[in-house]
Amino acid sequence: MVEVLSQEEIEALLAAMGGEAEEAGPPVIPARPQTEASAAAAATAPQGSGGYAGRAPRTGAASPSWESAAPESGPAARPSGAYQPYDFRRPDKFSKDQMRTLQMLHETFARQCASSLSASLRTNVQLELLSVEQIPYEEYLRSLTGSPLIGIFSMPPLVGQALVEADVNIFFAMMDRLLGGPGQVVVRRSGLTDIEKALLASQVIRRALHELKNAWETIVPIDPQLDTVETSAQFVQIVPPNDTVVLLLFQLKVGDLTGSMTLCLPYVTLKPVAGKLSAQRWLASTAKKVGDPSNASHLARRIQTTRVPCVARLGTAKITVADLLRLAPGDTVVTDTPYGGDVDILVGNNVKFRGQAGTRRRKMVVRIQSIVEQNPEDEDPLAPWR
Repeated sequence: MVEVLSQEEIEALLAAMGGEAEEAGPPVIPARPQTEASAAAAATAPQGSGGYAGRAPRTGAASPSWESAAPESGPAARPSGAYQPYDFRRPDKFSKDQMRTLQMLHETFARQCASSLSASLRTNVQLELLSVEQIPYEEYLRSLTGSPLIGIFSMPPLVGQALVEADVNIFFAMMDRLLGGPGQVVVRRSGLTDIEKALLASQVIRRALHELKNAWETIVPIDPQLDTVETSAQFVQIVPPNDTVVLLLFQLKVGDLTGSMTLCLPYVTLKPVAGKLSAQRWLASTAKKVGDPSNASHLARRIQTTRVPCVARLGTAKITVADLLRLAPGDTVVTDTPYGGDVDILVGNNVKFRGQAGTRRRKMVVRIQSIVEQNPEDEDPLAPWR
């Protein structure tokens, strides 16, 4: 006959399984009153058979271990530090490995963009990545205080739009430098004129987007295109407020002026390529790109199509300031180049050739006569920027 444990017997077994049996010894199951049927069953049961309280344990089979069978329940069984806080309003869409890949990718972008802007502005530009984090888009918009200047751009073939933002004073300093100034910030009105927006878009933002394209080509080929430029965050709604975006914070230094720059990449835009954001994949692609012989030929083609200034200098003359002030139309300035002599042909600021000046089809031309050999040590590669 099968016996059923009472509630008191069940509680005693659970107490033993919870660890209390280690201090108090084996569980004590209260004796049950025997009925006539149970007494008869006890009398007919063989010795050594399995049973409950008051009976000898089975032989030939291992007794069950209450410690190994006990589930981890209750505060005493839970290890300290087993919980981590989780904010359901800010769910993490990217793994730590994907965030590290984004960090390495945009560190490369920062180095390349700083070099490109330095050559364009002819001044020292430093761009350093400070942090990478995932936040709601609404929180990012609230962080745009002061006078931000925001460039909205798309990243085909990826869908959606992204943002590049920096303090407007940084852009004013860049424009002052582009227009021949020292790169200082002056008191300006709010907003930008159409000419300033066109200059800023063509010389600064598009140059930065070009370097972003080069940095991303190890992950996926993209073609960033600037859509518009805004000066107020309330007019910039590229995704719903609760959507997750990747915020990349940079420190931008132009000359002696220091400010911040941010890149905002929505999750919906990066979702199709999230599987490719692997640090191992990025490092393998970078190593393959460095060791690829086709890169040398590609670089050579780029250099061959680079435009350089070439000037034919007919001659030079030294005059006094008084003579300079008296110059008028019709006066003649005598140079140090004799009649029929060779003129200097300059590439950049260096004399590379000598030639003869003449005319052809009603245009002034110069025929190269000789090549000027120079000692490489005498050439100053930074002369155009001094």
